[in-house]
This record gives sequence, structure tokens and C-alpha cells, in this order.
Amino acid sequence: MFSERLRYARKRKKLTQEQLAAKVSTTKGTISNYENGYSSPSNEMLIDLAEALEVTTDFLLGNDTKEKLPELTPKEERDIAKDLEKILSSLDNPNEGYSHFDGQSIDDLDEEDRELLKAALETSMKIAKQIAKKKYTPKKYRKNDD
Repeated sequence: MFSERLRYARKRKKLTQEQLAAKVSTTKGTISNYENGYSSPSNEMLIDLAEALEVTTDFLLGNDTKEKLPELTPKEERDIAKDLEKILSSLDNPNEGYSHFDGQSIDDLDEEDRELLKAALETSMKIAKQIAKKKYTPKKYRKNDD
């Protein structure tokens, strides 16, 4: 992982191995060894490489992945779909306060914009449910506890 990330970051900055080596006070051979996985840098060298390449040490080490959220059950998916339909139907009802924003109503949206609104609402609702599930489910009941 480190070797691939180092090579990617170096090439993204359009640096040769020699140029990167000069920036971190080492040799081209050392950089080559890092990129080919033959050796690993010291902590100090790792920091120097990250600074020279304008990336984080976490990026170079492959630790920059986002925390995973728990999967939703089919029942939770159905509940979200029901709630989404309620929200969308309330937007269609002119007697409800949600149907107007900034002088426009849901009726002013074309079909594509309506679908985009629906997708955005659905995604937001799913993410909110996943975050709540992770936060409020006791560890002993979690299926995929990292």
C-alpha cells in the first residue's frame, strides 16, 4: 500500500525520484526501494515525504479510508421508503407548509429535478439512519464491529 501511494503522490506532483530524493535529503535509490516495496521509511522520513508531496502520512500509509457505517436491514430500507413517500406527498399538498421555498413550489420543478430531490432526500435519510444505528446500537449487538 505504502509503495503504491508514494509512487502515485510523487507522479501527481510531477516529480522524478531524483527530485523527490533531493527534497527529503536522501538518494534516488532509497526512493526507488520505497516505491518497489524493498524497504520502508523511518517515521521521520515518512513525515518528510508527506510534507514534500503535500499529502498526509495517513494517506501514504493507506489509513485515510472513511469509517464504515453499518448496513441497513430490509425493514429499515422499507421504513425509509415509507417516510420518503410521506415527505414527497406533503410537498405535493399545497396546504402544507413544506411545499414552498424561496417563492417556488414543488410544482415548479421539472421531472428531472423532482427525481434529483427524491434521490437527495433518500440518500440523506439513509446516511442519517446509518449514523444513528452506529451511534446508538450497543457494541455487543453490532454485527460488523471493527
